[in-house]
Amino acid sequence: MGPSMSIIRSLSVGEGDMFYIKHDTDSFTIIDCCMSEEDREAIVELLKSESKDKGVVRFISTHPDDDHILGLGYLNDEMPLLNFYCVKNEATKPDESEDFDEYCTLRDDPKKAFYICRGCSRKWLNQGSDERDGSGIALLWPITNNEHYKKELRKAEEGRSCNNISPIMKYSLEDGARVLWMGDLEMEFMEKIKDAITMDSVDIIFAPHHSRDKVPEDWLEEMKPKVVIIGEAPSEDLDYYYGYNTITQNSAGHITLECLSGKTHIYVSNRRYSVNFLEDDDVPDSYGTYIGTLLI
Repeated sequence: MGPSMSIIRSLSVGEGDMFYIKHDTDSFTIIDCCMSEEDREAIVELLKSESKDKGVVRFISTHPDDDHILGLGYLNDEMPLLNFYCVKNEATKPDESEDFDEYCTLRDDPKKAFYICRGCSRKWLNQGSDERDGSGIALLWPITNNEHYKKELRKAEEGRSCNNISPIMKYSLEDGARVLWMGDLEMEFMEKIKDAITMDSVDIIFAPHHSRDKVPEDWLEEMKPKVVIIGEAPSEDLDYYYGYNTITQNSAGHITLECLSGKTHIYVSNRRYSVNFLEDDDVPDSYGTYIGTLLI
């Protein structure tokens, strides 16, 4: 068995989020979904190709807003989602879309849905077995009895914003990168809950809410991220995390992290994009244009 290696890709899908993790184990994880009719066929073909040798495919939904579930019905038709992860919720929408209906069907399916919360564990998500190893995904939030969180659940149930029911989750490769997702958590809400959890150090953060809202300084000081990836949104809406090393998806396009023991090679789809804070490991353009290596 060779050294551990996993692939994380943040797809450039316009003002939305969609990621996948091709684990070093027998698992493949899709996080959120944002596919227009123009690009959904190509994206699903990519997902099928990348996951074809994996025994477990799971979908993690951070929250059911259009820019995180667009194309979910098409995805479920083409790649039936047998393992659907989300927070336990009763969110409604004043104008329900077909994809929101699909979300609700999957969310409420007792055979397919698994409800995530802080510290939850499940076979092959973060527990191994004789059959296959765990995937290295840990849930840091939500704490389901937190009063601020329960208030946000009620808002979602009333058909208002779903942003703050998003979980915080961390993927870790053994001896390699630690990567954090925070969905669309808003700054005001994060400030309210920042004392409820202590953040461990991480290497890479996907900034919440496409970087429209900034992570509290207290958390940033605890996490000490080496790179903050800023999602796609109008530039005037973004917080650019000055003082931190950043990669901006507006400019970079698709971003691929090749996670290895002790380092992560980073690639983008925009051949003209570059940064000055990565090491040059002189690797080929295997997953797009190589822009450098982050030492872990």
